[in-house]
Parts: sequence; C-alpha cells; structure tokens
Amino acid sequence: MGETVNTFKSAALLVAATALVAGSSVAATAAPDPDGTRVTSLQRTAEQVLGSDVEPVRVTADAVVYDGLTVTEAPRGKASTQALACDYGHLCMLVKNTKFDFYKCQTWELSNWTGDGPFTNNQTPGTVARFYNQDGSVRWTSTAYQAGTATWDPIWSLRPC
Repeated sequence: MGETVNTFKSAALLVAATALVAGSSVAATAAPDPDGTRVTSLQRTAEQVLGSDVEPVRVTADAVVYDGLTVTEAPRGKASTQALACDYGHLCMLVKNTKFDFYKCQTWELSNWTGDGPFTNNQTPGTVARFYNQDGSVRWTSTAYQAGTATWDPIWSLRPC
C-alpha cells in the first residue's frame, strides 16, 4: 500500500546522493524523515536524480510514480539491454541501478546522471528522444525503435518525444 509522503527533504537528498556516488543499489525500505514522515530509499534516489520539483502521485515500496514517469529498482543481476523491458510507447533507461520509465511527452530536468547504462526507446517508430547538455544543447538523440548503452556523463535533461 502506498504511503503519502512529503518530498524533497535535505536529509533524504543527502542519503540518496551518497548512495549514488558510491554506485550502490538502493533497497526500497522506508525510513523516517526528520519531520516524522516515511520516505522509501527508492523515492530518495528518484528525488535526487530527477533534480526538479516534480512530486510523486504514488509511492510504494516497489515504485515511485510521477505524472509521466515510473521509477523502480533495476532487476538484480540484469543490467543488460536485453533485461531492460520497456512497454510500447515508453522510453526506459537504467541509471545507477534504478530504472526510469518515461511515458509523457515533456522535458524532464535531471541531475547526477553519470556513468553508463542501457536504454530502450520503445516509442512509436520514428519518435525522437533528445538528451541535453547543461547549456541546453542536444547531447545525443535516439529514434524509436532503438536500444543500446548510453553514457550519461552527464545528461541534464531529456525529452522523450
């Protein structure tokens, strides 16, 4: 059952940032925030990596759901593109052992996207996903259908469509 939580607390961001820098997998356990609310470690990771003021619409132990994005922990031991299942109409990627499944056409602000990881652009054929540098210039694009491995060093925003 989902928990209603307050988001974007400094302590939560610090914990997630530490986990991401260490490159560790983050278990989806709930821990009290300083104000007494319960926030899953997966939600902390999502908040730290999304880098914007977007708030989740639902949080469970297994997923953080935003309007147009679902964040889940990557399957253990399956970091290849073959293991990155991605529904039709979606753009999916693994960043720091976390799966990001985008399905809404909008620009998403990001932070701390570094390292390499698989992606699958399973949108309508011909749909172009754009990945941007800090200055807003296009770093690279992916035209659906496409799957492979990307270098996230760094991606500052993306637009799935």
